Amino acid sequence: MFKIVTKRALNDSVILMSVDAPFIAKKAQPGQFIIFRIDEKGERVPLTIADYDREKGTVTIIFQVAGKSTEQLSKLNEGDSILDFVGPLGVPTHVEEDAKSVCVIGGGVGCAIAYPQAKALHGRGIDTTVIAGFRSKDIVILEDEFRAASNELIITTDDGSYGKSGFVTTALEELITSGKKFDEVIAIGPVPMMKFVCSVTKKYDIKTTVSLNPIMIDGTGMCGGCRVTVGGETKYACVDGPDFDGHQVNFDELMKRNSTYREQEHACRMMAQAK
Repeated sequence: MFKIVTKRALNDSVILMSVDAPFIAKKAQPGQFIIFRIDEKGERVPLTIADYDREKGTVTIIFQVAGKSTEQLSKLNEGDSILDFVGPLGVPTHVEEDAKSVCVIGGGVGCAIAYPQAKALHGRGIDTTVIAGFRSKDIVILEDEFRAASNELIITTDDGSYGKSGFVTTALEELITSGKKFDEVIAIGPVPMMKFVCSVTKKYDIKTTVSLNPIMIDGTGMCGGCRVTVGGETKYACVDGPDFDGHQVNFDELMKRNSTYREQEHACRMMAQAK
């Protein structure tokens, strides 16, 4: 059993939890993930590691209440326990040693995944620019954390209610055309956002890494549920990723596969709420 040490709501639907998991905290690296299961009847759900404290032995996860399992997790409190908390899984994010300037882009709850990337890069002395995009001001998360983990933070909102009005792609292209040089762009968020970020960076021949979120079950490469097409080849996000070359990813296929169980997921959540 894995005890919940801290719990904090970041907005109306996004929650931060720190979990006592010393063996995972000891080896965790930015870009990796865990899979949790609330109880013996629960489904296996992957979540990226948002932070970790090796001394305290805690691992931080940030999740949006979107389905039955995340809704159940959101109802647990400090002192409660989770049955399974497995990790660290996946390949850590790799940025070239000679990189001098990197732009980290997060979209919505994807900012929870972008944060450890920015923190690690900034800690290495790399000039780190963060662009964090949200629909509106009321769902902005991790602003203070990003400011501490970057040389420059740009917040965008679709409706213009906070920060810069517009999309992350507009802010990125404005930086590039103004003369800002990036050795790499790391984009994490909704699949359409990552796709359009890659469309921008491809024009300027900037290496771009994306963190993919396909349907996943076992997290060890055995089930094949998380397969994605990268450079015309089948890859498995759980063992080959979750990071991939964004210019090689078949985003249209990924979006189609991610919507496979949308109706069933909605029906399952409605049934859970009705009980």
